[in-house]
Amino acid sequence: MDKKAPAGNSPRPNPLPGCPMAAAFAAIGGKWKLTLLYWLGHGESHFAGLRRRSAPITPKVLAEQLRELEADGLVERVATGPVPAPVIYRLTPYGSTVLPVVEGVRVWGEEHLRRSPAAGTPMSCVNAIA
Repeated sequence: MDKKAPAGNSPRPNPLPGCPMAAAFAAIGGKWKLTLLYWLGHGESHFAGLRRRSAPITPKVLAEQLRELEADGLVERVATGPVPAPVIYRLTPYGSTVLPVVEGVRVWGEEHLRRSPAAGTPMSCVNAIA
């Protein structure tokens, strides 16, 4: 499946063809994908709901990230009616298989925040994925 690259940019070749780590990072790496998978692990959501939870993500970047997750078969986009009806995003059964990885990263992140002197206040992503 082709991922939609931003206009003017050509897709980057896989730097390590056949490497499982490179494949994993291509599918779930990046600044927002794990966060989006975390929220979708708590239930389906529409675009605006994901944007609110993942602030300060821009609508353009959110759309790109969702398109890439959809292209990799992790997320599905469900139209709820004719345009301009809201679109619902949810994890596919295959997308649900990545939730243990997402939860592991979240737990590690909690511990990392405890060790950091500039941790700040806890955000709303502190709940375990059921």
